[in-house]
Amino acid sequence: MSQTAAPREGEQRCKIIAAAERLFREIGYQKTTVADIARALGMSPANVYRFFGAKSEINQAVGRQMMREVEEALREIALGPGSASQRLFDLVTANEAMNAARYVSDRKLHDMVEAALTENWPIIAEHIGNVDACLELVIESGVKSGEFAPLDPKLGARLVHTACIRYCHPRLLVECADHAVPSSAQMIDFCLKALRNGR
Repeated sequence: MSQTAAPREGEQRCKIIAAAERLFREIGYQKTTVADIARALGMSPANVYRFFGAKSEINQAVGRQMMREVEEALREIALGPGSASQRLFDLVTANEAMNAARYVSDRKLHDMVEAALTENWPIIAEHIGNVDACLELVIESGVKSGEFAPLDPKLGARLVHTACIRYCHPRLLVECADHAVPSSAQMIDFCLKALRNGR
């Protein structure tokens, strides 16, 4: 492959992913076909298949991109300024807000998430691991500064993520939408007290 071919291939893949995401929002994840994506880009389905072997690969690429946007925002918070407590609060609430905007308010995209969870797409486990890694960074910095009690940051991240799962998990965001209590702020406050006290 030539040096110019690789960037062009990456560019085409990005265009296909963007077109697919747009169509998922407009006509729905299930209804969108490779032919629809090709038509939106003014190319043939065969040309789309040059970059993705199957529609399932496009589906996962769209999901991966949307999750990566969340992960990048969370990592920026985790590595940003402020106390560990404030960053932990900001991280969980940003995760909640971004997932709600992507998957709860947009029912057509929620169908894609449901499929990803039901079919156990590999990107789901990867995303959970990346969110845990962001939480771990914050907790580790809080332990080092003395803001949090001594504990294993990896375990602390899993405990906080599990405690706050209903505010992060797209399916639970929908199922628990009518249950205002406890709010995410109340749950985060509960977690912060545990992290500070070490119990």
